Amino acid sequence: MHALAGVRVLDLTHYIAGPYCTKLLADFGADVLKIERPPAGDPARRLGPFPNDTPHLETSALFLHLNTNKRSLTLNLKTEEGRRIALRLAERADVLVENFRPGTLARLGLDVKELHARNPRLIITSISNFGQTGPYRDLKASEITLYAMGGPMNVTGHRDHEPLKLGGNVVQYHAGAVAAFATLLALYAVEMGRPYGEHLDVSIYETQAGFRDRRTVYLTAHAYTGDIGRRPEAGVRPGVGVRPAKDGYVNIFAGGPDRFARFLRMIGREDLIGDERTRNLLLLNQHPELAQEIERSYLDWLMVHPKREAAAIAQQHRLLAAPVNEIRDVVEDPAFNERGAFEVIDHPYTGPLKYPGRPFIMSATPRPPARRAPLLGEHTVQVLCEELGYRREDVARLRAQGVV
Repeated sequence: MHALAGVRVLDLTHYIAGPYCTKLLADFGADVLKIERPPAGDPARRLGPFPNDTPHLETSALFLHLNTNKRSLTLNLKTEEGRRIALRLAERADVLVENFRPGTLARLGLDVKELHARNPRLIITSISNFGQTGPYRDLKASEITLYAMGGPMNVTGHRDHEPLKLGGNVVQYHAGAVAAFATLLALYAVEMGRPYGEHLDVSIYETQAGFRDRRTVYLTAHAYTGDIGRRPEAGVRPGVGVRPAKDGYVNIFAGGPDRFARFLRMIGREDLIGDERTRNLLLLNQHPELAQEIERSYLDWLMVHPKREAAAIAQQHRLLAAPVNEIRDVVEDPAFNERGAFEVIDHPYTGPLKYPGRPFIMSATPRPPARRAPLLGEHTVQVLCEELGYRREDVARLRAQGVV
């Protein structure tokens, strides 16, 4: 029995945050039915990367990753029959997840009161930029604006340059994970006997304000001291930060007196161990010429060591160290592969590809075998005919009318 076997999810999401929420549910056994608007489906299908940089609705790596283990039904919710079909599907679901702009669900005739009138135990998870209420509710946003407004961007980068954003879609993926967690909490309450569902309001902005990276620390520091956090000044801090190695980059942290002495021994500068100026990095910063000398010795040492070897040697000296992996390094990493962190999934348009797998291991609950992301509308006939009682000639009519 899979962890979420028997849980039925109606997925009205698109792009990243919402689909990642439903992907987490699908990957652990929930039956997730993804609703895509004809004729082009989820806009993520048009986002790359694509094989050979050739765009195709069925080969977007982003879409394929975010929609494993789901089914796809094309449905135009702006038509009256499309709305009726959606309501019938919601009556049979345990969870509905959507990430339209606030108010859109109601304008489509699928407002929360109507959904709960038809299915009182339904969990409705709404994911939006700034929440369903409040002064920012209707503002547009993007990954970088949400990171800048809610995240630690003001303390990322050097003080004499503009703030920097972390790469990728960290904000969107984190919000999706929070939404999945919230959905499971509400679902648990219903399954434990509560006779009614609820409407979950997930604000991507608010998930960033409480994100457990540096934000929580800075928020607490501000509450106690008024400190607003600042980007560090540029300068040489030997043994701290990313440096080039023979074949890439490595990140070694040697802060603290004990660590710094071990760092000096590692790079062959035992002559400086015991020197009062190297007792800690704060003292060393007062002697920039010596700091530059140690930095040159450090870089000379790194240039003869590949990044993995340099990190391994540093770990032998009980220093915090790791290579800065490229994507290829991650895919080939022996720890990931030995633990089964990747899965090979075949697809009619791309062939077999290696996908990121489960985010954690459950010792007594197996995960279902991974299924590829669905083709656009692949399960439309199956759902309408086998689950809702339509005839095939009805489906042909609906296609001609632009409903599916």
